[in-house]
Amino acid sequence: MNRIKYTVTPDVLANKGIRFANYVVDYILQILMGAAIGFVLGFISELTGNNGVVDFFFYSGTLMEFVFGYMITIVYYATMETLTGRSIGKFITNTKVVLYDGAKPKFTEILVRSLCRIIPFEAFSFLGENGKGWHDSISKTYVVDIKNFEAKKRTFEELDEIGRIGE
Repeated sequence: MNRIKYTVTPDVLANKGIRFANYVVDYILQILMGAAIGFVLGFISELTGNNGVVDFFFYSGTLMEFVFGYMITIVYYATMETLTGRSIGKFITNTKVVLYDGAKPKFTEILVRSLCRIIPFEAFSFLGENGKGWHDSISKTYVVDIKNFEAKKRTFEELDEIGRIGE
């Protein structure tokens, strides 16, 4: 017999305000990570007397600053969301990333999601009616409110189990 599978519905998605809070928290953490990396590189340069790395970043200009920032963004999101399905912002707002069927995304889906974050003007993609960013749409992922998501999925699975009793 063909079983109906659970799918994510709009009522379990995180709203725009929560998504914005995730963005702000994660952005602040990325800035702090960049500063910490800069501090460590400066400290190591001072200890070794080799200022090549510091000079490279100091004199390379705006393009290198963007590349460095994008690298931090990609590594931050790819690492956090692959390991836990959540970034620090999502831990704070009790949300997580899932696929259409509620499953945890694989590394490739998270990597696509992370790479899409560096598309110019990607942050403005949330201004649409559905409040879904390009990094969600392109990677086919969803950010859900964990409490609502798990309650609805549990109800679905319980109803499905009731349906199997008569088989």
